[in-house]
Amino acid sequence: DVPLVVPEINGADVAWHKGIIANPNCATIIGLVPTWPLHQLAGVTRMVVSTYQAASGAGAPGMAELEAQMAALGRGEELPEPRAFAAQLVSNLIPQIGGFKEEGYTSEEMKLQNEGRKIMHLPELRVNCTCVRVPVLRSHSESITLEFERDITLEEAREALAAAPGVKLVDDREAENAHDRFPMPIDTSDQDLIWVGRVRRDISNPEPNRGITFWCCGDQIRKGAATNAVQILRLLIG
Repeated sequence: DVPLVVPEINGADVAWHKGIIANPNCATIIGLVPTWPLHQLAGVTRMVVSTYQAASGAGAPGMAELEAQMAALGRGEELPEPRAFAAQLVSNLIPQIGGFKEEGYTSEEMKLQNEGRKIMHLPELRVNCTCVRVPVLRSHSESITLEFERDITLEEAREALAAAPGVKLVDDREAENAHDRFPMPIDTSDQDLIWVGRVRRDISNPEPNRGITFWCCGDQIRKGAATNAVQILRLLIG
């Protein structure tokens, strides 16, 4: 009975709080903000997600550890023992965030399903998620494939994303500069929007008009945590 709120999606839920309002998980926020406008168009029924989560998701110790490892690697020195993470992060990927739960999924992976159902008011939403820690300082990235109840065209999807609150569409395959071609964590750090690109049809779906795949990036310190909390406070005092 505690509201779990992403203001762009379920801001009205603040009305039934009983003294506590919860901020969702950072990867949940970053994935759901662009999913919501597409759900409003065609009714999402399933999400398949892979996350590429920055060191700062583990707080200041995670960032300091990655920076120390990068510095030691650059100097040709022995790398310090990992403390914030289960293994060396520099020049590596760690496919575990949180403890292992039922059927081999981690707590971080289950949050996207459990929190997404509550935030979007979709108790039957199906989610398959793999969360990976990557050697990036700030901004989580996610690859997301959605299945829908109704047909949705690429043009409709792009228009909805371009108009959605909290979203910036960066999806120009012909752009000369990679920074204009698709979102990257180097561009999305220290700002509040979720950048979305690589929008395309899910060619593995037997009903190709019912599946969309996209890539998104967002600063999990900002929109994934602090900014989202400030937005909730603005709803309360607005």
